[in-house]
Amino acid sequence: MPKFGLTMTEGTVTNWLKAVDEPVSKGEPLLEVETEKITNVVETPADGILKEQLAVVGEVYPVGAVLGVIE
Repeated sequence: MPKFGLTMTEGTVTNWLKAVDEPVSKGEPLLEVETEKITNVVETPADGILKEQLAVVGEVYPVGAVLGVIE
């Protein structure tokens, strides 16, 4: 879970924009996270294939939590 603001401590995953086993490219939208103030798009950190979606839509995760696995 990336930190989108100075006071952000957690976020809620609201939507995965890529499916498991789908190719992804660095910088493209991967998932959406809602914070207290706004909904943010998390960009893919690297090129590869999304192998796991560890974060469940609707669940709250702390900043720094691993949300997915890219190979």
